[in-house]
Amino acid sequence: MQEEKLPTLTEAIKEIGVITISSACGCSARSIYKWMKKGSLPRTDFTGETNYAEKIALASKGKFSKELIKAISRPQKATDSAA
Repeated sequence: MQEEKLPTLTEAIKEIGVITISSACGCSARSIYKWMKKGSLPRTDFTGETNYAEKIALASKGKFSKELIKAISRPQKATDSAA
């Protein structure tokens, strides 16, 4: 029995469409590509200043829930490998 693998934020965005998400969130496509590169939504979505996860979930027409989007788009902690 195989467990279903969670998609990454990039995979979810690609499946829904960058233009669709940029329209739903009121952001530029460039902003969406930045989210994809970082693998996370902006900090403001986790502090309650914005609600992009909810807007992305609505744009997905039921394919992804707000909770799933939040779970797969948490900012990753920086590592010391840059030193």
